[in-house]
Amino acid sequence: MSRNDRKSEDPARVQEFFGMRADDWDRKFPDDGPAFTTAVTEFGLAPGDRVLDAGCGTGRALPALRAAVGPGGTVLGVDITAPMLAAAARAGRAGAGALLRADVARLPLRDGALDAVFAAGLIAHLPDPGANLGELARVVRPGGRLALFHPIGRAALAARHGRALTPDDLRAEPNLRPLLSASGWELTSYADEDSRFLVQATRRD
Repeated sequence: MSRNDRKSEDPARVQEFFGMRADDWDRKFPDDGPAFTTAVTEFGLAPGDRVLDAGCGTGRALPALRAAVGPGGTVLGVDITAPMLAAAARAGRAGAGALLRADVARLPLRDGALDAVFAAGLIAHLPDPGANLGELARVVRPGGRLALFHPIGRAALAARHGRALTPDDLRAEPNLRPLLSASGWELTSYADEDSRFLVQATRRD
């Protein structure tokens, strides 16, 4: 689904789309695990950090996030789609972090509660990317960090869906950098390769 497909940005459509696919999600993408682990490692979380997996889906990042922050850290997985959270629990990933059904557009967290947010495959499904990235900034302390990740890059993802990349692609660096800046983040690194998409940003004071 592309940024320009309005269905992909409507929360009800997102729940319908992912809800129907939750049971088979991990089987459909069985080789993504190492990419999640590598991305979390590169993110550079510290023991004791408080991290949110925003749009956690079936929780594929949760074990790596838990390993990074250690037993003294906090890991919270949030998703709007109940069947995805149920699939995460069946896969045993609830042991790596608390699972919460919530909308990332309105997180039930206090200001500055977190040290970091990890978001895999989330940005294309945000109904209002600027405001929603601002909500993620709200719950992160100044100097905290954000990672926007996908296990494959933009070109590979477009090819998977049988479409071409366009200049207005939200995840293109010239579009994403000012969007992040307007939302309270400063882009610090941008990687868009066939094998991964990983953007890191820091919460401004």
